[in-house]
Amino acid sequence: MIAYKSINQQNATLEARESYYRTVGRPVEASSVYLQTCNRVELYYGEGGVPDEVARHLFRVTAGLESALVGERAVQGQVKEAYRAARDQYRLSAQMHKLFEYALLTGKRVRRETEISRGAVSHSLAAIEIIESEGVDLSRAKIAIIGVNKLTADILKFLKNKGAEMVFLANRSREKAEKLASEVGVGVVSIEEKAALLSEADILISATSAPHIVVRKEDIGDNHRLVAIDLAFPRDIDPEIGKIEGVKLYNIRDIEERVRKNIEVREHEVARAEAIIEEEIIEMQETLERRQRWEKSE
Repeated sequence: MIAYKSINQQNATLEARESYYRTVGRPVEASSVYLQTCNRVELYYGEGGVPDEVARHLFRVTAGLESALVGERAVQGQVKEAYRAARDQYRLSAQMHKLFEYALLTGKRVRRETEISRGAVSHSLAAIEIIESEGVDLSRAKIAIIGVNKLTADILKFLKNKGAEMVFLANRSREKAEKLASEVGVGVVSIEEKAALLSEADILISATSAPHIVVRKEDIGDNHRLVAIDLAFPRDIDPEIGKIEGVKLYNIRDIEERVRKNIEVREHEVARAEAIIEEEIIEMQETLERRQRWEKSE
């Protein structure tokens, strides 16, 4: 029978998973598939029939139901790569092939037929989602980012991946700004020059650790179309800026509400995803039974 071993974020700490990974390394068992992600290390091994519980676990993993972030998409590719690597290295059994083929089909079907992967569920992605909802053409927009930290680093990467060209980073420490800017390929302006930048900006994102307002009304000017996103606590952007005609101001509460709603949508879709998984388990077992009957008749 095909079986699996799993150590993951639900049954072990990060330290325990790291220790297990260093201990187990890459397995050399024949007819096995080794899956490693940031949250799990798993080994599928053996020959013969595929128990429903083994298929159910792998299908749930591939569909993103076992991920720390329910519905995340990256695991689909990670399962595909693990299967490809095992297929190249070992002579897998027909049952193991079918198990992983159906797992990948199930993951695609879950994401196609449900909204399990819909919507941003991180502050950085939610900010990008809001910008896109405002209809801003990122390839033409002038974008100002204030603050250097992991949040702004993630946002800069997302913006560049979406085709943003005119992106400028400002920070109290110019040295830190230049280091991050060189990594992602954006421009740098000094924090003292931010008013000149903001007077022409189409998008402003601020996320500093300052204990006071960083962007004031006089930095923006009147009659200026601007999407401003304040990701700081306490707030970086003067709330009065939101009253300027043409300015849309979002703060951390707006971002977190968007994230919360997206998470709720995903959670509501879990039951639909689970129903699809059960259908695919039945389909896989029928396929394996037909193959077994055919082999016996030969």
